[in-house]
Amino acid sequence: MSVSKIRFACLTVAAAVAVCGASAQAAFTGFQIRNNPTINPIGANTEFVIQSAGQKAAYGSNDINGAKIGQITNLGVTRFDDTTRFTAGSGPAVGPYLNIWVTDGTNFAVLANEPSNPDFQPLFIDNGNGTKSYSLDFADLADKRVQVYETPNGGFNSTNTWVHNLVGINGPLTFGDLANLTIGAPSPSYIAGGNGIGTGAPRQDVTNVAYGVNWVFGDTLTNYISGMEGYVVGNGIAQAVPEPTTVALAGVAGLGLLSAARRRRNA
Repeated sequence: MSVSKIRFACLTVAAAVAVCGASAQAAFTGFQIRNNPTINPIGANTEFVIQSAGQKAAYGSNDINGAKIGQITNLGVTRFDDTTRFTAGSGPAVGPYLNIWVTDGTNFAVLANEPSNPDFQPLFIDNGNGTKSYSLDFADLADKRVQVYETPNGGFNSTNTWVHNLVGINGPLTFGDLANLTIGAPSPSYIAGGNGIGTGAPRQDVTNVAYGVNWVFGDTLTNYISGMEGYVVGNGIAQAVPEPTTVALAGVAGLGLLSAARRRRNA
């Protein structure tokens, strides 16, 4: 077999693996969660205006549904508005925050971080050009406290949800404790059926369409109000390591290309 054919087969395998783990910056959708917050497109970016307590919106993606929490390599977003107009360390200064739907195959719940937690704040990076970004991998998340919502017995400081029971920890959890949970959004019918899901759950108002990974703006309280000038965000990224089976399949495809080329040469 010629060197060029071998090179082509190798490049094909590499490309297949790269696609499986590639970040997707074009697959985030802005949507209202509750109480009609304003969402404005601004070029390639999106503005989320939260003017009162109870308003919530999100920037969601299904790009890594099916991956596990422990496989996250990059959950990212960039703030383009002036964060210095808020008190340092406050909700609107360090938002948005993450809501990730997870499942055991039957039940669903939302995992939420606490960006105003001092342990999270060093992860909000100043890019040196007036913008700030999150770019989080599992190592960043693993030792950080996580809250479990939108499921029976869920809520702030909950300790007795199916998530806690699954990992055998009826107390505070970290993302590291939940590395084997699968990312995935429930169906509209599951959400409409109750299942411990409240009005603040990350899903589209009215339609109940949900996304696995969500950057969230606003809250029940006033702690994430933006004012008339909203949060302006872009560069949404959701990236995870491909499953070993996906890599194996890519390898098999490459071997198939090599075998076919060999057969043609010997024919």
